[in-house]
Amino acid sequence: MEVGAGRFERSLPRLQRLVQGAAFLGLDMEYTGLHSAFPEGKQLSLFDSPAERYLKARRSVQQFTVCQLGLSIFSSEKSNKYVAHSYNFFLFPTMFGTLDSEFSFQASSIQFLTHYGFDYNKFLKDGIPYVNEVQEKKLQQELFAGNWKVRSTLDKDRLKVVIDEVTRWVSSAEEGESMVVSDLTGLSNFQVVGVHRVSHDCLQAMLHTGFQIFEVQLILRRALPDIWTKPSGDNEVMVEKMNPRHRWHLENTSCDFCRKELILLSARGFTSLFETLVKAKKPLVGHNMLMDLLHLHDKFYRPLPESYEEFKTNIHSLFPVIIDTKNVTKTIWKELKFPRACNLLETYEILCSDLNPTNPTCPVISHASDCSKYAEEKYPHEAAYDAFLCGSVLLKVAHLLLCRIPCDTKENGPSFSQYLNVLAKYLNQVNLIRASVSKINFSGADVPSRHLPLLIASVQGWPGVNEEQIYQELKGLCRFDVRQLTKNQFLLLSNNFKNVRVVLEDYKDYPNLRISFYHYWRHSPQVNCLLQICGIVASWSLLAFVLGGSLCHPV
Repeated sequence: MEVGAGRFERSLPRLQRLVQGAAFLGLDMEYTGLHSAFPEGKQLSLFDSPAERYLKARRSVQQFTVCQLGLSIFSSEKSNKYVAHSYNFFLFPTMFGTLDSEFSFQASSIQFLTHYGFDYNKFLKDGIPYVNEVQEKKLQQELFAGNWKVRSTLDKDRLKVVIDEVTRWVSSAEEGESMVVSDLTGLSNFQVVGVHRVSHDCLQAMLHTGFQIFEVQLILRRALPDIWTKPSGDNEVMVEKMNPRHRWHLENTSCDFCRKELILLSARGFTSLFETLVKAKKPLVGHNMLMDLLHLHDKFYRPLPESYEEFKTNIHSLFPVIIDTKNVTKTIWKELKFPRACNLLETYEILCSDLNPTNPTCPVISHASDCSKYAEEKYPHEAAYDAFLCGSVLLKVAHLLLCRIPCDTKENGPSFSQYLNVLAKYLNQVNLIRASVSKINFSGADVPSRHLPLLIASVQGWPGVNEEQIYQELKGLCRFDVRQLTKNQFLLLSNNFKNVRVVLEDYKDYPNLRISFYHYWRHSPQVNCLLQICGIVASWSLLAFVLGGSLCHPV
């Protein structure tokens, strides 16, 4: 089911109930871009420590935004039956006052999502607003201090016309008379909704108005102390001439459609559902989900910290149980010799096939009646569909693992707690692509990976050589990640043994670039420095001994 700004308010209470009663949650996101541009040879590297990779990913997350978030809420009806409620949320950053986010589009990401049918009009025109804690605090301070400013996206010429029109009317109107300011759509094209439980009439008015209606009312009220405003129909504001004392009374009651608390709650939008996810503490399931977690933190919680360890601590506090199906399946695939799966959909299809010996006894997974879009057709790279695949892969893999060990299960199938127990060694470990560790452990220390032997490239007669030049030199033959060791020495690392063999053979006797196996005690600058110091100390000691002996025995 698709949920945009126009229906989010009405859907929120039911979504919150579903999350609170869920067994676990599948999550996936689509972004306006994936990775920031880095110089060639310095992108994702096998040399990257987790902290270095985090800083690279943090830069990308700060540059791009989430355009679609998929949530698949898995409820356990019986021990062997699960119902999936899958939702696509189109998101767009809150714009109000001085709050106006900047983000980039990456051409390859736009082309990729467009190929799979992504509707950018829904993202731009019906995206649900959201804020993180810092943005919310800034907006709150501006609103309650009364020093908020009109955002630049509003048509200031049109606003001036509206103010002049109302000012002329007020000068001749009697108290109690009213007028309607209509056709406000030109002020802003983005519609957002509130998320607060208010009266039915107030709710309906808010569902059909946007932040431009809020801002127009606040501007009019600030300019004219003897008027009252409220929404009236689609993109209209009713203005009533009113005694300032009576207006003050209305401004301090729940009758005010323009209450600052209501504006703030409207600005929070999807953040309200995010907070429900955090409070529910349900297991969160994704596939290659590091970027998803980074965006969750940055967009709905707090801006990403500079410290990698602080990020890990924050995520573990928000979501104590995280399961990355990529991390789980890559180990099982090797053990069971399943065919290679290039993506999440292929992984799901293999687990649903006869290649999976436990598939006939796997839990039954059905779609909720109002979320049946994915029952017959495949929608790869649609966020909610991928979120559903994540949850389904989790259940099938957990069942496969459970069937491999002797255990007591209920007659009608294993419970989800049994599945969690069998997945214990995979919990809170998120797959990391092409780095010095293969996974990030959010509940403990990261464990270094075992890579192929490290090589060293020694350069002669090539002044000013750098990492990228070495990378380009080898690129035509094979792929190696490069890291400079000394002025004329570079470390090389690959995850392909064929590359190692080829480059050792081709550059064994090369005049300007010789490549060999790296040996710590021979090539380490620290060891060489230590040996040089020891040599100097030994030489001076020997010289002192010889000179001292000569002085004691004069000729």
